[in-house]
Amino acid sequence: MVTKILMLVLFFGVMIGVGVYCRKHATDVSGFVLGGRNVGPWLTAFAYGTSYFSAVIFVGYAGQFGWKFGLASTWIGLGNAIIGSLLAWAILGRRTRIMTQHLHSATMPDFFGTRFDSKGLKIFASLIVFIFLIPYTASLYNGLSRLFGMAFNIDYTVCIVAMAILTGVYVIVGGYMATAINDFIQGIIMLVGIVAVIAAVLNSHGGFMASLNELANVTDPAVSDTPGVFNSFFGPDPFGLLCVVILTSLGTWGLPQMVQKFYAIKSEKSVQTGTVISTIFALIVAGGCYFLGGFGRISGVDVAGKGFDAIIPGMIEKLSPFLISVVVILVLSASMSTLSSLVLTSSSTLTLDLIKGTIIKKPKDKTMVLIMRVFIVIFIAISAVIAVIQYKNNVTFIAQLMGVSWGALAGAFLAPFIYSLYWKGVTKLAVVVNFIFGAGIMTANLFWRPSFPEVLQSPINCGAFAMLAGLVIVPVISVITPKLKKEKVEDVFSCYIKDEIPADK
Repeated sequence: MVTKILMLVLFFGVMIGVGVYCRKHATDVSGFVLGGRNVGPWLTAFAYGTSYFSAVIFVGYAGQFGWKFGLASTWIGLGNAIIGSLLAWAILGRRTRIMTQHLHSATMPDFFGTRFDSKGLKIFASLIVFIFLIPYTASLYNGLSRLFGMAFNIDYTVCIVAMAILTGVYVIVGGYMATAINDFIQGIIMLVGIVAVIAAVLNSHGGFMASLNELANVTDPAVSDTPGVFNSFFGPDPFGLLCVVILTSLGTWGLPQMVQKFYAIKSEKSVQTGTVISTIFALIVAGGCYFLGGFGRISGVDVAGKGFDAIIPGMIEKLSPFLISVVVILVLSASMSTLSSLVLTSSSTLTLDLIKGTIIKKPKDKTMVLIMRVFIVIFIAISAVIAVIQYKNNVTFIAQLMGVSWGALAGAFLAPFIYSLYWKGVTKLAVVVNFIFGAGIMTANLFWRPSFPEVLQSPINCGAFAMLAGLVIVPVISVITPKLKKEKVEDVFSCYIKDEIPADK
């Protein structure tokens, strides 16, 4: 217990210290939200990766989908690395950075508002961001509950309050730069931790081959009658597996807290370097999490009684106290890095896209930074209360909370954002229709799930459908609705003309 407490105190001390050190970068809006658009490739890549992978992945998704798909769940991690990291950086990175800088956009709603010359569109997008980031943020706390209960035997509410306060302190004090540096430190912990935990868990079952043989002997007639299906190439449900890969991989392309990382990176060369770093990080962390989860059925956890979220904690509770401490720090790192990104995204969206120019016509920079800090406190408090209520009433699983949130955000934003970067023909009405469709179908799925076709009753499948449908909706609606003024479109896309971009940018 002394070892665990000392490691936690050291971890928290470093996080707060970084926040204090970075306070000089958080004196104006650009510095507080984007680090002055001068963040290097290593910090940006780790910020992207640690925002991507949280306790939701390690405890919720890895446990649930490892149980459902067996070792084939590793494909989810590979999809996260190739589609969610490599292709996201390659396709979105450079163009996002250049166009948002050209339009002076600091948030995704601000990008849509400026790109389509529509204040209403900006407000609509900001409401979607705020509403659907709350359940995602609440789900982060839940991933820690079982781990802290196992390691420290303390009340879950205490875990929530401690995590919320500590994350809030370093984000409020140091802004984006503090989150980026802390994300880098937390990312290193995640890389080392996941490798150590996988090795320890497999060794506890006699090594990799012995664990594989044990998994091959697992049968579940309710899932499949095929022998050895849980250590097969595609598992018992290839279609369900594909939907999870799409939601968790392609979904990042439309998540504000992920895309906003490209706004802050300092140069095109940094984008190229960051692409490689981010992909390797995702291969190790996401691939490792889902690979570990694939052995969940040999953990001996009573899923029927304790739920999917107990699988990963059950796999590690027999490890040494030092390794358990490492896992707690690992999951805490993953959660705090994602939480800091979410609260910063939400507070900046509310301040810059709703307050500025609407409630306060011409606010000063210091006023906006102060308002953002206040909203960070409010957002953390709301999500923490929801997390406590959800946990004590057992409303839903971690994966379902995240699935609804991720599906709504990516379903609403993914297609309009990609097309807006590459195609001059996108119309404002097409974007509005897709916003309504993406957010609407996930809201309907949350409240009237039994009314959906069976294949779409899962929020995972429904979210994947919303994203893919958007790729069709936007071009179809754009073809039949009024176009933007040619002068406006040409000005927006003029930023891609090489001669107009400084050589070092």
